[in-house]
Amino acid sequence: MNRKKKVIQTQKSKIKKQNAKLHRSNKPRYISKAERAKMEAEAQQSEGQASDVTETVTQPDNNTAAE
Repeated sequence: MNRKKKVIQTQKSKIKKQNAKLHRSNKPRYISKAERAKMEAEAQQSEGQASDVTETVTQPDNNTAAE
């Protein structure tokens, strides 16, 4: 391979790598099965806590309105 061809080839490869870094995929990040289970458990736990808070808030309001 002559010198000129080699220089051009290396420059093209560098440009190609730079363009690849600029154009990232729109594909979502992979979440493992364990992480999904953990996130689901946290979501259920937060929903349970949120419903407990709303029940305690609504119950005193109903009791004070009845009195």
